[in-house]
Amino acid sequence: MRTLIHALAGTLLALLLAAALAWGLTVDDAPSVPARDDVTAADVDRAVALARRHDPRRALPGQQRRVLLGERDVDLLVAQAAQRALGAHTRVRLHAGRLELRASLALPAGRWLNAEVVLRQGDGLPQVERLRVGRLPLPPALALPLLRRVATQRGLPADALQVVEWIDQVTLTPGQVAVVYRIDRNSVRRLRAALVAPADRERLQAHHSHLSARVRDFPGRTLPLATLMRAQFVLAAERSRAGADDTAAAENRAALLALALYANHRSPVLLVPEASAWPAARPLGVTLRGRRDLALHFLVSALIAAEAGTPLADAVGLWKELDDTRRGGSGFSFADLAADRAGTRLGEAAVREARRLQAVLADADEPDFMPDVAALPEFLSAREFVARYGGVGAPAYERQTAEIESRIDALPLWR
Repeated sequence: MRTLIHALAGTLLALLLAAALAWGLTVDDAPSVPARDDVTAADVDRAVALARRHDPRRALPGQQRRVLLGERDVDLLVAQAAQRALGAHTRVRLHAGRLELRASLALPAGRWLNAEVVLRQGDGLPQVERLRVGRLPLPPALALPLLRRVATQRGLPADALQVVEWIDQVTLTPGQVAVVYRIDRNSVRRLRAALVAPADRERLQAHHSHLSARVRDFPGRTLPLATLMRAQFVLAAERSRAGADDTAAAENRAALLALALYANHRSPVLLVPEASAWPAARPLGVTLRGRRDLALHFLVSALIAAEAGTPLADAVGLWKELDDTRRGGSGFSFADLAADRAGTRLGEAAVREARRLQAVLADADEPDFMPDVAALPEFLSAREFVARYGGVGAPAYERQTAEIESRIDALPLWR
């Protein structure tokens, strides 16, 4: 019996040592991939054009289609998807027949899980050729199960990975990826339903119902954004009071999503098919500083920042203004850009300072979170914008954006 006890103790000690060694080899003190800060308006322009060309609503069911993606586009698409779904930073590099992916995932206590995956071109989908986590090489066959496990732990439904079912062939060349795919409308509906986790659907339903009740008997045809913000963030605080910080952040995202959908007169059915049974919200115009356009800019940028990180939100805001100068829109507006930047700051804080933001917004008015836009230039054509400010990045443009940032920094929300 004593021999058996010694053997069991030795086995347990060996397992503990192996686990400690694996932890030491796989967990690092710093990320190998830093957070992105290089997303530009030009990147958003390409992404929008790509989305328009490959809108699934325009494709015949089962029709085979082909899309070409440059290395930077693949890099940014993967980065945004990884940030949104996993909270990870990534970098992608393309070679002949190979794709290299590096990723850094934040762990508790300031630690990081750094991984490297190399995909090899195959007959259809690429195959995992090499997998390394930290300094520990792992069997390539573990790559997909590990991805599914991490995605599930982060709240992403496993069905969201079904997008790979659409892909017939991937060709990897230096600087470019060619993807041949086919989809049907039923697949699009299934993917749309899978992309919102059950917990997030419940949160969105609660915030949508709360907002619907708030506007039902509101007098007039417009209402200030601050009125809705206070109501939604009071609800977010109540629903997350007993939860962890990530619960508070999730409630804040749901509040911003419900507000952005309502202000844009869009139904939650766009994201959650079963929302057709939710109470319909009485449509009203939502204003910020007395203007509906500022409210839309603010909320969309806040939502993007809360969902996917501020570099993308900054780039989207700038892209929208540049797009207005060249497509017969209202022209470039520094007032709109101020709303974009103010919304971005709030969206970032909604996740990183979730409980503080809930407490402040529960009693906030518009001057607390949106700067005065008086005297900020607007309605500039492309030619006038370049003539007066030299284009994006020029000294005159930078001085004007610095003025906007100083106005935002002076807001009570950021003091």
